[in-house]
Amino acid sequence: MAESTKEYSNGEIVVVWKSELCIHSAICARGLPAVFQPKDRPWVKVDQATSEEITAQVDKCPSGALSWYSLADGPSAE
Repeated sequence: MAESTKEYSNGEIVVVWKSELCIHSAICARGLPAVFQPKDRPWVKVDQATSEEITAQVDKCPSGALSWYSLADGPSAE
């Protein structure tokens, strides 16, 4: 099955979402509801919090469906 990946940027960071890895724990939406709004499209609103708040919340994703990288550094090799 092809991997579905979406990226959302605020000019400082890029939030990466890999839909097939998501286990729908809703930790992102409960932790930062202004940014992560699963019923909306786009569902990640990176302009609704600071980069630091967003990266801290993304780092709590238990499945690894959400990740991030700094535009200054670029994406890491996986």
